[in-house]
Amino acid sequence: MKVVIQRVSEASVSIDGRIKSTIGRGLLILLGIEQEDGEEDINWLCAKISKLRIFNDEQGAMNLSAADLGGEFLVVSQFTLHASTKKGNRPSFINAAKPDTAIPLYHQFLNRLEKETGQTIHSGEFGADMKVHLINDGPVTIIIDSRNKE
Repeated sequence: MKVVIQRVSEASVSIDGRIKSTIGRGLLILLGIEQEDGEEDINWLCAKISKLRIFNDEQGAMNLSAADLGGEFLVVSQFTLHASTKKGNRPSFINAAKPDTAIPLYHQFLNRLEKETGQTIHSGEFGADMKVHLINDGPVTIIIDSRNKE
């Protein structure tokens, strides 16, 4: 599993011109799921995300998590995070999980993140053509891959 996390002052996702979800200050999480991903990846990532200290404290140091601030969370599925550009100029998405695998894992991720953070998790709609609007605060953008636990 791979995530791109953006610290935002606000974010929303729209489908067919209608806003599906919107958040204020918090984290926008773009989630890519691979065929080999499972519950271990979900548990590790959600624990990491819930404690990720990327918000400034009173001294301006990144010492606070979104949960510390009562921040909100918006998760958007994004299979293109697993694009391979090794050959040619057209990305291959062969590493991205197929919907029959990815959809249940996506919902497990949402549920687990909710348990880890104690917050309602807002989301896009798996497989939909979504328009994501955000104001990246900082900008702060973090990439985490459950296959490369750094």
